[in-house]
Amino acid sequence: MESSENLVYTVKEVSKLLHLSRNSVYQGILTGEIPHVKVGKRILIPRVSLERFLSESIKRKEPMQWD
Repeated sequence: MESSENLVYTVKEVSKLLHLSRNSVYQGILTGEIPHVKVGKRILIPRVSLERFLSESIKRKEPMQWD
């Protein structure tokens, strides 16, 4: 499989993509708002799940609240 798009992102990559702090991404994961999978100690965010989450958030016009 050769694709320039990642199937999953790390917390660091998601924080850069969304222009959020790593702590904000972790908070979204802890609250269950950001879908993720754990592989060992690593937390990975599937690209399609992140896209779906963002799309649904836009449709609801609700701000992401983690603080």
